Amino acid sequence: MSVKLKKRGRPGADKSQLSAELILNMARQLMRENGKVPSIRQLANELDIDAMAIYHYYANKAALLEALTVSLIEEIYTPSGTGDWQAELKQLCQSYLALLSRQQGLLETMLSMTSYGPAQVFSDKVGIALKPLALTDTQLMQVIALLADYLHGVAIAAQCNPGNDEVTNIDGPYALICLAIEAHRH
Repeated sequence: MSVKLKKRGRPGADKSQLSAELILNMARQLMRENGKVPSIRQLANELDIDAMAIYHYYANKAALLEALTVSLIEEIYTPSGTGDWQAELKQLCQSYLALLSRQQGLLETMLSMTSYGPAQVFSDKVGIALKPLALTDTQLMQVIALLADYLHGVAIAAQCNPGNDEVTNIDGPYALICLAIEAHRH
C-alpha cells in the first residue's frame, strides 16, 4: 500500500497554481457530476492538495458554498431592463429553471443556506427586468417572493416528475403572474 504525501498548509507560490477560481470551478464540476455540494475533502482530493489549502482562499465551508451558489446563479439570463419586461422576465424565469434542472441539488443547497447571496443575485436580475414598471421597493419584493416560490415549486415538481413537460410549462401560470404584477402596480 502506498501513501500519497501532500504538503500541509497553503500551497507554495512556485509549486501550485491554486486559486479561488480554480477551487470554485472544481466545486461546480463536482456538483454537476454528483448532484450535491462536494465536501472540502473531496474537493481537495480532486485538486490534489491538502484540504487546509482551500481555507487559504475561503474562510470556511459556508464561504465556499456561498461563492459556489452565487457563481451558479450569476450564469442565468441577465435582462437588459430596456425591452419588453414580460419577455425578459419570462426568459429569466426559464433560465433559472434550466439551471435548477441542470444542477441537481442546487435548490436544496440554496434553501438550506443562511446567507442571502444567491437570492440577492436573482432579486437583482428580477429588478432589472421589472425596471420599466417603476415598482416600489415593497412591490418589487412581493413580486420576487411570488416568483421565487412559484419557480421553486416548479423545480421540485420537475424533479419528482422527470420528463413530464407539462410540469415545466410555465406559460399559463406566468401569464397570471404578469396580470397580477400589472394590477398590483396601479
